[in-house]
Amino acid sequence: MSVKDVLAEINGFLGCVTPDVWIDEALNNQETLLIDHANCEKKAATTAMNLLYKHIDRDDLLKKMSQLAREELLHFEQVVNIMKDRGIAYRHVSSSRYAAGLREQVRKGGVNELVDVLIVGAFIEARSCERFAKLAPFLDDVLAKFYRSLLRSEGRHYQDYLALAAQYADAPIAGRVAEFREFERELIESPDTEFRFHSGVPVAA
Repeated sequence: MSVKDVLAEINGFLGCVTPDVWIDEALNNQETLLIDHANCEKKAATTAMNLLYKHIDRDDLLKKMSQLAREELLHFEQVVNIMKDRGIAYRHVSSSRYAAGLREQVRKGGVNELVDVLIVGAFIEARSCERFAKLAPFLDDVLAKFYRSLLRSEGRHYQDYLALAAQYADAPIAGRVAEFREFERELIESPDTEFRFHSGVPVAA
């Protein structure tokens, strides 16, 4: 599947596009954007590793999450290197409400919890991919090239998460995906007091 086709699929999967005011805020806060992007890659690797440890009996999950964790850690290293080249120190920034807001909706226990965690992973990866694509035309050549290089892998991660959710669910997941689509849309379109890679509409806007 081409990058164009992946983006078309992702835009159909998500419930909304990233608001232009978020793009403006990102361009004016590129240091925070890069720091939080690095954090997101590290957290994505951690999520994959946690799934590896928790579900050792699911061969397909082990294979996909092992690959995903390696790729996310490579992306983390690449972002940190870009930051170093720009004189930006990697430091702690508070987490956005986005991932926590999605995870609040996860059912607890058994296969339902696994399915919901995988659906959440699909939405986080899809939104990341969509934002890379939206940002790239406005960035300098180095950063634009890097963000475009991430589109294919992030798109594959979204597909892997969604396919695993469908594989392990006891029933069709379309209804549950639709519920998370609405949760995710609300987080993206509602006001947000802090700018982060997955934050909503800046309150100043």
